[in-house]
Amino acid sequence: MVQIPAEQLKDQLAKEGLITAEEFDAIAAESGRMGQSVAEILISKSIITPDYYFNALSKFFGVALAKLSGRQIDESALKLIDEDLARQKRVVIFAKETDDTLDVAMDDPTDLAAIDFLANRLKAKIRPFLATTDDLNRGFALYGRRSAEDFKKIIEENIQVSLRGELLGKTGKEVAEEIPVVAIVDNLISYAISSRASDIHIEIMEDSVLVRFRIDGALHEITKIPKAVHDAIIARLKLLSALRLDEHSKPQDGRFRYQAGGELMDIRVSIIPTFYGEKLEMRLLAATARAQSFEELGMSEDAVKIFKENISKTYGIVLVTGPTGSGKSTTLYSALAALNKSDVNICTIEDPIEYEMKYVNQMQVNNAAGITFATGLRALLRQDPNIIMVGEIRDSETSDISVQAALTGHLVLSTLHTNDAPSAIPRLFDMKVEPFLVAAVLNAIMAQRLVRKICLDCIESYKATSEIVNTIKSQMKNLGLDAASYTPPKLLYRGKGCSVCGQIGYRGRMGIYEIFDVDEEIRTAIVDPRFNLDVLKKIVRKKNVITMFEDGIRKAERGLTTIEEVLRVIRE
Repeated sequence: MVQIPAEQLKDQLAKEGLITAEEFDAIAAESGRMGQSVAEILISKSIITPDYYFNALSKFFGVALAKLSGRQIDESALKLIDEDLARQKRVVIFAKETDDTLDVAMDDPTDLAAIDFLANRLKAKIRPFLATTDDLNRGFALYGRRSAEDFKKIIEENIQVSLRGELLGKTGKEVAEEIPVVAIVDNLISYAISSRASDIHIEIMEDSVLVRFRIDGALHEITKIPKAVHDAIIARLKLLSALRLDEHSKPQDGRFRYQAGGELMDIRVSIIPTFYGEKLEMRLLAATARAQSFEELGMSEDAVKIFKENISKTYGIVLVTGPTGSGKSTTLYSALAALNKSDVNICTIEDPIEYEMKYVNQMQVNNAAGITFATGLRALLRQDPNIIMVGEIRDSETSDISVQAALTGHLVLSTLHTNDAPSAIPRLFDMKVEPFLVAAVLNAIMAQRLVRKICLDCIESYKATSEIVNTIKSQMKNLGLDAASYTPPKLLYRGKGCSVCGQIGYRGRMGIYEIFDVDEEIRTAIVDPRFNLDVLKKIVRKKNVITMFEDGIRKAERGLTTIEEVLRVIRE
């Protein structure tokens, strides 16, 4: 990201009353320590928004914003350079003017070397525009929209070459080391990255191998490949992950780094034995991803205020709850980023470590070495921590140590698997934590889900039907909410489907949340011998806490997601 000189940015922010000069200087010093730009830290601390900063950049450098979400991208212009080069240079050619000038979206429109490179390569005049990360990703997505037939052709051509190697009597390891199998694996991973997939599943069946990608939380079937080449593909990925090639009857876990264009990816690999052979899953994580601000995650202003107040306390427990894949770890990483300062010692015990964080002491669960959440947490307490992040509280031993840590002056951040925020309390009771201790240590509880965002390139409005309104009211009644007072909107929104979102109508995800402080009234309810979850929920509702469903409905009414998506994740 291109930068405004620090002094000019400080003067502007101070003049607008967004920050004092002293606060800016402290953040500037912190940016040097963290190896991040001042702007990135200002955004992560919610002092400014990305939109604010890009508008300021546009004015400072005198370069127009690309705003690709509101433009039709000319795919013939886009493909004047290939995807790898576009990602490497961080550019998207989105239009060709009548005088043959090329309009180019760039995250650094002051990069004269990149502009000269494009001008000389394409023999054209280049007109630079300032691009946001979303702008670039929107352009890169079009590269990734290769047809399934073209993709299958690439894979099948390489598979046939690999099969010829097997017919010559070569071992799986020998075939895996040959270029065709390398090409198959590289194509799968590159295609997954360009499709914004978070996971790749390679599943062996009776007569073929199914490849599926998880995109924005939903699984999509990509292709089927011959079963005969399965062992070679698995062997290739085992080699990359430093796993045992001769082990086929036990689960194995590993990871490796992969360079795709200008992106460096951490790929986590899990292999398990199944009835027909080994099934492989890869989790794709951007190695250079920054923690998002709470607003970028989708938290409302009220939720951000409550969450920030509670993670700013010096002791106690803050819990984030939800099912697997609901974004709990991402929320905790954002919290750690906000708390990561030179005067605090932050330690974590995680399974697995998903993102590396500078100046955070991260420990990986390793059952083979005797490192569990409980034993790791006990060891961390001897490291003089101020803040501890426990990846998950899943048993009575871990919950007991977490409570003791909170009681002895540590701030503990962790997750639980519950359907809503109030249900976290009886879940702790189930793990043998005494009610008076639960009441003593809990600061706040947040529950969350992830919903898919409507694609901004194909969003359309439509009239809210009586059927949709009745469905919303029915769900509200099921959740014990006041359906009678609900005022339905006149318009709702959805995505028609386009080349940018792959005809799905959704692109990206955001959170829906509910959060409440554990105050004296709630503490009294917790220690009551007649504790009842329904009574607790009534107390929480009386405090006007916005439920996840209500938060989702508000976002659907604003055109951020759809009613159907909110209903889907709430009912899961």
